[in-house]
Amino acid sequence: MKRKFHNPYYDIAKKYRDNGNPDSAFRVFNQAKEFGIENKDSLSTASSLINMAILLTNAGDYFGGQETSIEANKYLNEDDTNHHYYLGSNYNNLGIATYNLKDYNNSLKLYDSAIKFSDDSLDTRMYLNNKAMVYQEIKDYKSALKIYGQILAKTSKNEQEYARVLTNIAKTKWLEDSNHNPVPDFLKSLQIRKKENDLWGQNSSYAHLADYYILKQPDTALFYAYNMYTVAQTVKSVTDRLEALQKLIKLSPPKETKHFFNVYEKLADSSQNARNTAKNQFTLIRYETEKSKADNLILQKDNDGKRYQIIILAFGIILILFTGTILYKKRKQRIELEAQNSIRDNKLKTSQKVHDVVANGLYRIMSKLDNQETLKDSPIVNEIEELYEQSRDLSYERPKSENHNFHEKIFDLLKSFASESTRVILVGNSAPLWEKVSELAKDEIEHILQELMVNMGKHSKASDVVIKFEQVQQKINIYYSDNGIGIADKPRPKNGLTNTGTRIDAIGGTITFDTKVEKGLKIQISFPVS
Repeated sequence: MKRKFHNPYYDIAKKYRDNGNPDSAFRVFNQAKEFGIENKDSLSTASSLINMAILLTNAGDYFGGQETSIEANKYLNEDDTNHHYYLGSNYNNLGIATYNLKDYNNSLKLYDSAIKFSDDSLDTRMYLNNKAMVYQEIKDYKSALKIYGQILAKTSKNEQEYARVLTNIAKTKWLEDSNHNPVPDFLKSLQIRKKENDLWGQNSSYAHLADYYILKQPDTALFYAYNMYTVAQTVKSVTDRLEALQKLIKLSPPKETKHFFNVYEKLADSSQNARNTAKNQFTLIRYETEKSKADNLILQKDNDGKRYQIIILAFGIILILFTGTILYKKRKQRIELEAQNSIRDNKLKTSQKVHDVVANGLYRIMSKLDNQETLKDSPIVNEIEELYEQSRDLSYERPKSENHNFHEKIFDLLKSFASESTRVILVGNSAPLWEKVSELAKDEIEHILQELMVNMGKHSKASDVVIKFEQVQQKINIYYSDNGIGIADKPRPKNGLTNTGTRIDAIGGTITFDTKVEKGLKIQISFPVS
């Protein structure tokens, strides 16, 4: 990063960052920030905060990344050209964090600000590429292709950048038109990346090729998925290894699927723990800095004994509040979900009673009156008929729900049943899987899965629950398995299971209980896509 200031902590922090030690880098950048504030060096302070914000965003703490970037902007002057480079970098980080929080409109505006203050052509093309990715995400493919075309025209001397843009153009054209064949451009980019020894680029090419062939030629997709996994291991990218393992689980023969699933499960757990540790560590570093300032004031007014008592008390309160808040939010979410589902079921039952009792009763009265010549054309018959139509329309009303991000809704629902004694693992629950599923089917499947998880929580005593989602031709299959006590015989048709059977019948699906396994329970749910 460009700079025109002297800060003894800054270079040390950069070395930690470049050597892959984000915790140490964050801590020393925080010291560099404090040094800048003490010496009234706004550029030094801003640059340190920007680096801290980028580290937070990279660790998945997008709210923390936003907050720190906004703080950095307070020390930058848009009218000072020496600050423009830092403004461009900072707005780009804000754009990335906002994009990952799915606030796409504001993300586009932030990338525009990054481009406005960029004084380097390579940086400008990077910010443009990020903006194009937002358009691709919101399916505005024409705008995305227009930007990629602008970038491509200026990348003739940079082979790696040319390969990246060529790949993005091919993928966008394929997303825009499923009949478009992106393979020639994908392979051309792959050859360039091999020649340039660009392992990260090769990883991207193998991922795109596997995605393209996954439905057309599964064997070819499996070949590219293996290549992606190998390269991801070489570059030590946990995210890409997880993505490759998901493809291998879906495409591999049954014997190999179990192996890849076990690898995926261990890697996913360790990755999540590492990300949580990093975010907590960054939070703790900033907390310790603020606490240190408070301690210095206390030392001036009180003795050592009181100081330690306050520190211990403050730490205990924070720990209790932090733990209590998490437990409260989790319990509140589950109660709200159960209440919403109860209200929805009651509305459906009420509407059905309206149809069975009121509408059908009115229809019988109308039939009798129609058979009496003296009353056949009476206004009262018309009024009864109008009341019948209204009651029938009311009975057909169903609660409506907005399920645009249904995969996230299912993720939140199933993960809410995880606890210290029970792990819940999801495989294949992606946005594309649910795109063509009807709202009715989504609603019923949500209730079915909730019922299964409630039964699991009450009766199974399972420590591991795995739910796998897949689409085979025009059917969605959901495989549930746990290592609990299982069901000794056929499931007894209590209210929950009866409702589950009714719901799956309503969408033309089937549900199968496998009670012959040695331990635990396996259930398969299948239903048509539309």
